[in-house]
Amino acid sequence: MRAADLVAFYVPMHTATRLAVAALPAVRELNSRAHLCFYGLYAPVNESYLRGLGVETILGGEFEEGLRSLAERLGAGKLAAGAKNGQGEPFGALSAPQGEPVISVARQKFVTPDRTGMVALDKYAQLMMPSGEARTVGYTEASRGCKHLCRHCPIVPVYNGVFRIVDREVVIADIRQQVSAGARHITFGDPDFFNGIGHAIPLVEELHRKFPGVTYDATIKVEHLLKHSDCIGKLRDTGCLFVTSAVESVDDAVLERLEKNHTRADFLRVAEMFRKIGLALQPTFVPFTPWTTLKGYCELLEVLREEELVENVAPIQLAIRLLIPAGSRLLELDETRRGVGDFDEAALVYPWKHADPRVDRLCEQIQGIVHS
Repeated sequence: MRAADLVAFYVPMHTATRLAVAALPAVRELNSRAHLCFYGLYAPVNESYLRGLGVETILGGEFEEGLRSLAERLGAGKLAAGAKNGQGEPFGALSAPQGEPVISVARQKFVTPDRTGMVALDKYAQLMMPSGEARTVGYTEASRGCKHLCRHCPIVPVYNGVFRIVDREVVIADIRQQVSAGARHITFGDPDFFNGIGHAIPLVEELHRKFPGVTYDATIKVEHLLKHSDCIGKLRDTGCLFVTSAVESVDDAVLERLEKNHTRADFLRVAEMFRKIGLALQPTFVPFTPWTTLKGYCELLEVLREEELVENVAPIQLAIRLLIPAGSRLLELDETRRGVGDFDEAALVYPWKHADPRVDRLCEQIQGIVHS
């Protein structure tokens, strides 16, 4: 760290951003001259806060070209300064106002990721099979962004409905190098794997053809699972073990506020469809919102029991409390704006309390059970 001229933090999630912010003082203590950059989904929505902490470059969306431009710009500046005074010049003294776009959704020509030097795959999370077998897991993306505008989604303030494809040959090449490194299962990290159905299905067909022993999982909206129900069997037949779907709630009033474009009945139809096809569905939820009721929470538990999905839902999914980050479309709702406090820079959210204190107490109790 002391030798670095540029330090860039990748912040694809809320927690990653808080961890990176917490690391900044130590980085500055080790190296006060390094140019600081935050890039990823949560960088542009927290731009003003991060710049106040001394972060000089903010990059969101399709950030690779911006990162390359930044490195080249700083490198050229350092060379010019060195030629002028006969010695290297600290980057801090060479920094100029950001020239790269804070948010870019420009089409990029992707290349196969260079994973050399990373920790061995078997040191990351593993997939536990019913037999007890532990499968080494790889990760790749076939697409970025999302066509949809769900109010609570952190992707929306950055991509605003834009969707970008990663070339199939790049994805396959990335999978190949991870399989060579020991991966026996691949997680597709796309926000929604069926945003581009014409890209997704040929991709998994090729994956299965070239790596028949490798399984995979993907994330797909309820809306897309219904629209493309004829493709679910194809997922199963090409090695898909489970599909994660952000159901969020079984309360239609909550789903409407979140603009999820599906209903409780739609979710139940998908659950039934997956049972018949023999593919595992892993629904995720945001059970605690300003509109959650005690009765509604109990209904969620009852639905999971009736649909035989208890084992398919990670315990933390029953304890998650809605986050309202900077730029959230939830702030378009008058009731949300009236109900939140001032932006909490330490937590990077707009705090809110439920009108019924019993709901907040229940959330705390459930979180305590999950974490114990």
